[in-house]
Amino acid sequence: MIQIHSLKKTYAHGTVLDIPALSIPLSECFGLVGNNGAGKTTLFRIILDLVRATEGEVTIDGAVVAQSEHWKHKVGAFLDEHMLLSYLTPDEYFEALRKIYRISKDDLGNHLDKFGEFFNGEILQRKKYIRDLSKGNLKKVGIAAALLGDPEVVLLDEPFENLDPSSQIRLKKLILAEKETRKTTFLISSHDLNHITEICDRIVLLEKGLIIKDLKDKSTMIQELDAYFQVG
Repeated sequence: MIQIHSLKKTYAHGTVLDIPALSIPLSECFGLVGNNGAGKTTLFRIILDLVRATEGEVTIDGAVVAQSEHWKHKVGAFLDEHMLLSYLTPDEYFEALRKIYRISKDDLGNHLDKFGEFFNGEILQRKKYIRDLSKGNLKKVGIAAALLGDPEVVLLDEPFENLDPSSQIRLKKLILAEKETRKTTFLISSHDLNHITEICDRIVLLEKGLIIKDLKDKSTMIQELDAYFQVG
């Protein structure tokens, strides 16, 4: 599904990302962890062609993302609130996306119904602009938008941040349901080791732009990460 080849991103102060090879298969829930400045968001932005790599390439289903537009209809993402149209209400925003994706009103309604508990009555039909929402509710809008249109791949940067505990649990259930029913491939970065080890099949630990660990055994993930970060 996603292939990374000889990927480097270099700025004047040095190299911030250096990944010789990485493969993320279909329907995998892939976790990305690391301290601040590890290169997690940079990697996501290169995958989405929001930032150009200095060397190497990323392909999605064989298409080089920096050279093609064909992969974009397969991918949904929410990295931060700048991806939203803040001057709209959530209802207006989802309606705008419905028209862009050319889906029916019924399909949009069915999609938003899945987020009923997650939204907790705070998002839709509130006549409140996106720019005036709390950080947590901004995230809820962005996550629901990222999953609209049944994308094959979804990238979420720090999805649990700013969510209350109930919303975090509901989000985990949503991600697991999408993975199981639609075989969606998820790429999730997070500082929350407990949540990410619970839902992810595999976790890559990135530090200073380098892959330090590629963990695939769920029974030992949390112990290895705790030991690395010296938690507890």
